[in-house]
Amino acid sequence: MAKAPVLTPRAADFPRWYQELIGKAELADNGPVRGTMVIRPYGYGLWERMQAELDARIKRTGTQNAYFPLLIPESYLTREADHVEGFAPELAVVTHGGGKELEEPAVVRPTSEMIVNASFSKWVQSYRDLPLLINQWANVVRWELRPRLFLRTTEFLWQEGHTAHATYEEARDFAAHIHRQVYEDFMVNVLAMDVVAGRKTGRERFAGAVNTLTLEGMMGDGKALQMATSHELGQNFAKAFDTRYLSKDGREELVWQTSWGATTRMIGALVMMHGDDDGLRVPPRLAQIQAVVLAVKGDEAVLAKVREVGDRLGAAGVRVEVDDRTDIPFGRRAVDWELKGVPVRIEIGPRDLEHGTAMLVRRIPGGKTPVSLDALAGLLPAVLEEDQALLLRQSRERRVSRTAEVATVEEAVEAVTAGGWARLPWAVLGEEGEARLADHGITVRCLVAEDGAVPGADDAPGNVAVVARAY
Repeated sequence: MAKAPVLTPRAADFPRWYQELIGKAELADNGPVRGTMVIRPYGYGLWERMQAELDARIKRTGTQNAYFPLLIPESYLTREADHVEGFAPELAVVTHGGGKELEEPAVVRPTSEMIVNASFSKWVQSYRDLPLLINQWANVVRWELRPRLFLRTTEFLWQEGHTAHATYEEARDFAAHIHRQVYEDFMVNVLAMDVVAGRKTGRERFAGAVNTLTLEGMMGDGKALQMATSHELGQNFAKAFDTRYLSKDGREELVWQTSWGATTRMIGALVMMHGDDDGLRVPPRLAQIQAVVLAVKGDEAVLAKVREVGDRLGAAGVRVEVDDRTDIPFGRRAVDWELKGVPVRIEIGPRDLEHGTAMLVRRIPGGKTPVSLDALAGLLPAVLEEDQALLLRQSRERRVSRTAEVATVEEAVEAVTAGGWARLPWAVLGEEGEARLADHGITVRCLVAEDGAVPGADDAPGNVAVVARAY
């Protein structure tokens, strides 16, 4: 009799497969309050690696990390009309503290433009204080009606950058730099995710922004996921908080601003873009464990060799884990590491020792190969890079093969309903067509130029709308 699959096949029920994988790979559990989550150590390890890679890129822009309060006076949110309207349905509000009703309710931060600008208005005095480039790693709360682990949770983790500049051009260029050189570089070169870089329409733009730049990825079921965004805020928040500076020629001017963020949603994207019916497949450059060395049996010679190989791989720069838990059946351990998506397993048993080899199991392309124990340390870095490139190639091939070029709204609906994306001229679609798509649960994920670049304006000639159903 064939064994029952560890996970529901993706083709049978993609949402169930996703939920099962999150649990069985020990990424997260549901929290006690609806919509919250407990991120387990293996899942948090992925987030720590994402943090480290993103943080290094952010700091290379000259941005410094800081921290701002979790609680924001409710009156702050009313200062920018579009912003408060956009976030009002998601707010969590504290009305009591210390056993007493508060004089002014406090909002649990849904984002920090307001509290950051209260500080910026004090810190910025002259052109010498600009640009002011600040980032924070924090949690935020947005009351979620239809929660799903990592994708939509009431509380999630993220980084949010906030900057102030002397001119519109400086702010525009900085938002674009974050978009391409920080976020896109990280997603392509570390997460091995093919993404489409584009510009949001007015309907999809961040509340309070004058322009939103986005990166959109196609998941394994053909739906889109917004991966990270970078916003030009213009002078909207500067006006609300009177954030001014004295220019070189002695005039008082309002600053120009940006904000930008990426969240733990990227872990959900990792699952849905790279996962297969056997579990996760973690890109080697991201993986906190790139290789696991497994003892097949509790033979003392095997255990000694397993630990020795682990030490040698670690010395060669591979992030390695030694699994010598021989009190747990080997098959169960192998399945657990498969579920967790560790790129490489190195299995060593008594027979392997006799031949001076180990079994090299590659999670990403699949397959097992006996390899000389002496060759492992020299071989593994190239294997990991091959597998990194394969994941990126597969994600790109999926998007290209499942994106249709269409000429009408009806054709776009048909293509998306079939399980993919569609592209059509924005001049044909327009705001009226965008509203018609919304009736079918389809959104314009972004606008791109004909040559694939990010357009300089919503109505730039030749703009193409990329449309899809989205998470």
